[in-house]
Amino acid sequence: MSEGEAITPQGLEDLKAQLAALEGDGRRQIAQRILAARELGDLSENAEYHIAKEDQAHLETKILRLTERLRNARVVSTPATGDVVAFGATVHVIDDSNGRESAFTLVGPTEANLREGKLSSESPMAKALMGHKPGDQVTVQTPGGMRSYRVERIGA
Repeated sequence: MSEGEAITPQGLEDLKAQLAALEGDGRRQIAQRILAARELGDLSENAEYHIAKEDQAHLETKILRLTERLRNARVVSTPATGDVVAFGATVHVIDDSNGRESAFTLVGPTEANLREGKLSSESPMAKALMGHKPGDQVTVQTPGGMRSYRVERIGA
């Protein structure tokens, strides 16, 4: 996406908090591990030192990636009306095959976490739901075949 990665306001705050934790406590903990390993003696044969330095490199790579995501983030707010499914909205659907209700919040791809009910706006399910209103039937191609859902309501 040339205009940046879509992210919810909450996703932006979570990203900032994660980055701050890595830059603060994460770096401090690695520095302490390196210092403790150095005190063990000869660095050429010091496994603890080499593991800590490798972990430091992984941490710095993660910090760089999160910084890049933050730089490219484009905050998209949920529409105030909430009468149609849109990015950032929470939508409650009922699976026509089994009557099971599910709730999903449509978020940016890097915020997605199905365990938390956060569905990537780029997923087939989210794309199928976008623009629909409560009461609408939506058909989605899933790995198990076509599934039909009814939009029950929009909102928490």
